[in-house]
Amino acid sequence: MAGKKSKKTKQTDNTIAKNRYVAHDYFIEERFEAGLVLEGWEVKSLRAGKVQLKESYVFLKNGEVWISGMHISALNTASTHITPYATRVRKLLLNRQEISKLIGNVERKGFTLVPTFLYWSNNRVKLEICLAKGKKLHDKRATEKDRDWQREKARNLKLN
Repeated sequence: MAGKKSKKTKQTDNTIAKNRYVAHDYFIEERFEAGLVLEGWEVKSLRAGKVQLKESYVFLKNGEVWISGMHISALNTASTHITPYATRVRKLLLNRQEISKLIGNVERKGFTLVPTFLYWSNNRVKLEICLAKGKKLHDKRATEKDRDWQREKARNLKLN
């Protein structure tokens, strides 16, 4: 008697990690999709979901884009001949026009680059980075007040 075969369900959600603090701390102006230069053990850890974007930041150096502080935890089954470094600086892959646009906005206009979203795209890891301006305390309060008002308005409409 043959045993039941388990059917593999295709994963429709391609999200690996989100940085939820970005919307609270920054005004997002423009979004870019960047590839990452990763090692094999990092990709395996990403498939297991062992990544954190919370304290990471993107910076420009010598005409290249880099991410620092992105924490990828090594799996227990990682190979013995490598020494995994969880928060190493990783290179981001963008085309030349995008990099020159980022350089112009960051250096001249005072924008900052923040990572927002890490996801799979055709079996490749992509990182969404945003050009953003930091919010002041009064801006954060105004955003929170607007969000509360929208919630209250929806409750009132639902009751009526």
